[in-house]
Amino acid sequence: MMRKYICLFGLCLPSLASAGVDAPRIDEKDLYFGEALYYAYQGKHVDAITRLDIGAERVYPPGKNNPDPLHFKSGNAGFTAGDFEISYRMYRRAERAYKAISESSADQSVRNEALYRLARVYLQQNEPQNALQSIEKIAGKIPDDIREDVLFLRAQIYMANGKFADAAKILRELQSTDSYKGFAAYNLGVALIKSGQEQQGLDQLDKAGRISGDDDVALSIRDKANLALGYRLMDAKQPELARQYLDRVRLSGPFSNKALLGSGWAEAALDRFESALAPWSVLVKRSVTDTSVQESMLGVPYAYARLNLPGKAALLYGKALDGFVQELTRLDASIRSVREGKFLQALLRQELKQGRDWIARLRALPETPETRYLLELMASDDFQESLRNYLDLDDLLNRLKSWDENLNSYEEMIRQRRTAAQNSQGYDDQIRQLRNRVRDARQKAGALMIAQGKMIETMAVNDLNRRRKHLQGYVAQARFALAESYERASRMQAAPGGVK
Repeated sequence: MMRKYICLFGLCLPSLASAGVDAPRIDEKDLYFGEALYYAYQGKHVDAITRLDIGAERVYPPGKNNPDPLHFKSGNAGFTAGDFEISYRMYRRAERAYKAISESSADQSVRNEALYRLARVYLQQNEPQNALQSIEKIAGKIPDDIREDVLFLRAQIYMANGKFADAAKILRELQSTDSYKGFAAYNLGVALIKSGQEQQGLDQLDKAGRISGDDDVALSIRDKANLALGYRLMDAKQPELARQYLDRVRLSGPFSNKALLGSGWAEAALDRFESALAPWSVLVKRSVTDTSVQESMLGVPYAYARLNLPGKAALLYGKALDGFVQELTRLDASIRSVREGKFLQALLRQELKQGRDWIARLRALPETPETRYLLELMASDDFQESLRNYLDLDDLLNRLKSWDENLNSYEEMIRQRRTAAQNSQGYDDQIRQLRNRVRDARQKAGALMIAQGKMIETMAVNDLNRRRKHLQGYVAQARFALAESYERASRMQAAPGGVK
């Protein structure tokens, strides 16, 4: 049976209508739940969670039991409060909620779903042992709509804990499913290799590299599998076979640079240097910020040197050296810019925060020293998590500032109506308490934002320094190879017949 999904914050959740869950019924006209969904679709997490909390209290006030504490239902839209919180990275709050449900007297299937979601939280928080303990507690009936999700999560958790043989058993089963066949095919290859079954793993990666489908997921899995297989075969000294798999990778995909680089080295390992020039000549024209491109800048003159054209090689080594020196200068400028706070300023540009696709909007930023390597840094999951937290703290500070200003307006309204209000002093006391809470929250949020900003800057500087050290190694190689090529060219020119 086809499952229907509602996507919130980039997370696709199965609707309860198809899950067969007897969820609490919320009037689809309920304003709080309607608003929660409205804000959720816009990626406004604080507003969505606030409305959801208020709505839940209205339906299940203190002392009134919720027959199914995981789920709410509004019209045809099914969702869980915990997923809202996870989307806002409120991991500990979601963890406490799921843990309480898993230890409650709720129905077994509800407790199993809570354990599944708890294990997922632990894995996202890089706590694989806690995730393993949670997933191992699942027993008995599992809701049909998450059965495959539980299996795949269990396989991921096994791999994170080094239980690769156990993971492989599950992944074999998932290969026949529509939802996970591609992911299972790739991860099964990795699990088999990690468990010592090298040839079976390579065969499985070959299978993953030929999965059907033309959607982004299928294309990425094919590219990733072929790339992994190609480099694995290169390490095994099988360049001819490796090249065949590397050439399968799309020229426009996210793995194309590494594939072109590897394809060139596979040809070079076979002493086919003219053939090696083909992929490297394509790669060398791409962004010099990419390490694969930088390596190809050395690969091209190396190929010419091996083709006995030292003059051509010398010219290209010189060009590569100039490019590396310029890039080192840009890296130094980027490091200075980050330390001066300009990097954080760029991250707070308003156009980045308009809509849920803010990561994609980074590509539209004008290139400056502080943004030149921004997209490369964004590839890190840790960096993305820190950046989201920083932007959320900025949003929270703006909200608290607005609330503080609104309290001034409320205070003025009460002052004007003081003669008519029988309990004006009570209102004054409430506003005073609220103001103190808001200002205390602003102070704490401000301190957290400063700390988070420093963490982001440290991550950025460390990454840039790593790139700088790597590039300095290429500079040294280029200088040595340049001198050697000039010497060879001079010897050949002095020989009878000279050199072209």
